[in-house]
Amino acid sequence: MNMIPDLQAAIVCDDVRQERNGKFMLIGIFDRINVAKFPVRYPRLCIYTRWAAGAGGFTQQTRILRSDESVLLEGRPIRFQLADQARSATNVENFLNLEFLAPETHWIEILLDGDLKIRLPLAVTQLPPPPGAVPPGGEE
Repeated sequence: MNMIPDLQAAIVCDDVRQERNGKFMLIGIFDRINVAKFPVRYPRLCIYTRWAAGAGGFTQQTRILRSDESVLLEGRPIRFQLADQARSATNVENFLNLEFLAPETHWIEILLDGDLKIRLPLAVTQLPPPPGAVPPGGEE
């Protein structure tokens, strides 16, 4: 009998590494991407999830939505098993070369067997020009 697990963590970061002893290291945790100009191709976005206190077989699905709710990208389904409630499952997804066309808030959704479990905002913003910078087409 399946017992639905709890989503203990859903973290957006630059990279996830695993040590020999099994511990995970999350590098560059963020909730905002600041860029100088648009469009931009963001090289790597990782999503770390940890499920626990459940039992059975499950499928995780991740979606990244634009502010108008249209799908920018959908991750591959990740199937995982929890033998019993004392076990946990850690999933890491890598999204490469995400293209952002303009500043806006995106949404990262984590679903379990088709049910939405969490929705995280991801702001993509344009940095102001540095002091003294010449605007494009401007004169010094």
